[in-house]
Amino acid sequence: MAIKTETELYAPVKSFFEQQGYHVRGEVHHCDLVAIRDEEPPVIVELKKNFSIPLLLQGINRLRLTRQVYVAFEMPNKNRAPHGATWPELRKLCQMLGVGMMTVQFYKRKKPQVTIECHPPAAASSKQDMLPLAPILESFTEPTDYTAAVEANASPAAPAVRPRHNKRAAERIVREFKERRADYNVGGSSKRKLVTSYREKALHMAHLLQLNGPMSPRKLREQTSIPNAASLLQKNYYRWFQRVERGIYSVTPIGEEALQTYAHVVEQLEPPKPVSIPT
Repeated sequence: MAIKTETELYAPVKSFFEQQGYHVRGEVHHCDLVAIRDEEPPVIVELKKNFSIPLLLQGINRLRLTRQVYVAFEMPNKNRAPHGATWPELRKLCQMLGVGMMTVQFYKRKKPQVTIECHPPAAASSKQDMLPLAPILESFTEPTDYTAAVEANASPAAPAVRPRHNKRAAERIVREFKERRADYNVGGSSKRKLVTSYREKALHMAHLLQLNGPMSPRKLREQTSIPNAASLLQKNYYRWFQRVERGIYSVTPIGEEALQTYAHVVEQLEPPKPVSIPT
């Protein structure tokens, strides 16, 4: 059953990782899917409708951020390996490049099945970079909404060259992931405004200004726990705020329109915290 867009891959792959205890976010700094569990290194999955060179190039590029990278695509018709290759050849190619491979099988009446075709070589060749997902997936047999079939290569080929790890960029990924309160984006989306942690914070403050009327940066900081609330108001990147007097801000008509556009985000924001009034 051919899918129309790569975004259709996101829900089953997300559910697959959530069953292993991961938190998942879509579209984090251009990564289609990022999964994090506790303090473990992030897992990144790049999604495409079909197996292709651009998909492999995306996966290779993500190795700068983590060694736990997968490329995922729809299982081709009749389970045939794409481009006239064999599945062992594709697994070997992915492992030589340093990435893992996942497929998603869609059915008309059954829920999709996610299959790990091979793990990144880091998961099997280095205890320091051991992929925490691998042993869990290999022993996972309980029936779930999205079942997983695991086929691990006994002696994966190590990649000849890996992109140099960019520690600063990797930290930005994790920070952006943790600062989002929920998963608002569908991985693989294009030509669509994404909800970043910055946008989420701005929406939170605009929402409070709409509810309570003009407020000071200090009160907004206290009610939202956003440490840089004053900076967001002053920079006013989205033009959602306006200063009505010294140290007091209100929401603009553009901001009120944004609150309607992103109503699904506003609904998930925490209720305002009580303002502490000094005695």
